[in-house]
Amino acid sequence: MILIADGGSTKTSWCQLDLADPQQRVHFNTEGYNPYFIDTAGIVASLDQSLPDTLNRQAVREVSYYGAGCSTQQNVAIVEKAMRQVFPLANVFVGHDLLASARALLGNKPGFAAILGTGTNSAIYDGKDITHNIDSLGYFLGDEGSGSWIGKRLLRDYMRGLLPDGLQEAFRQQYGLDNEQIFDRVYNQPLPNRFLASFSKFAYDHNNVSYCRDIVVDGFEAFFKNLVIQYPGYQNYSFNCVGSVGYNFRDALAQVARAHGMEVGKIIRSPIDSLVDYHVEMAAAE
Repeated sequence: MILIADGGSTKTSWCQLDLADPQQRVHFNTEGYNPYFIDTAGIVASLDQSLPDTLNRQAVREVSYYGAGCSTQQNVAIVEKAMRQVFPLANVFVGHDLLASARALLGNKPGFAAILGTGTNSAIYDGKDITHNIDSLGYFLGDEGSGSWIGKRLLRDYMRGLLPDGLQEAFRQQYGLDNEQIFDRVYNQPLPNRFLASFSKFAYDHNNVSYCRDIVVDGFEAFFKNLVIQYPGYQNYSFNCVGSVGYNFRDALAQVARAHGMEVGKIIRSPIDSLVDYHVEMAAAE
């Protein structure tokens, strides 16, 4: 039995399968495990609670885990150690979620791949590995166009009483938060990026209001200006993207991509199905 996982900062999508019958797949979800915000013990405790009872951990022989934040040796080690504790008989591979997205979007063909979910990332892919990545810098300094970026803009205007068109009261009624509570969640509580990103749903639910549409477009424009167009020859590639924010606002995203001279390729919500297909094809080719 093998497990393949795509881990964002909010959610991890898992697929359990046997390569002898790869069409029989069992999907399940757990929390997201970004090692910038959680340690090995925290990952193990969460998996102990959330893995399906029907999953025989002793029968797992291979784990391929692609995760947000798994871009440094230190962070990879945090996740690897957790996976080896939970699946003691498995060979464990831990890679970056950006590589998962590239493999899901492009297979073994070169191209451009991006993530627009809780956070942001982008890269040039050569058909096997990431060859060029401009750091998105995380929710504090960057992550333009992401759920956390959109949520931060909404919260800032809400806290200053600047939401227009009845949105101020609608936001207050939906979330019931005052400034003190927001400060506490952002500065004192764990996973502030996930907290911020949760408010991107408000922009989606009120996408018929020009203010919300403008925030989303502003985020995508910043994403292109600060990241995408900084890749040499970026217009030679099609724009391919995974992530809930990119997918939910795909019309606006495609509009911005075309305005910057990029043809639009795939925009999908989650890479897990295509990522599993990639692993099955690679195993069959060996």
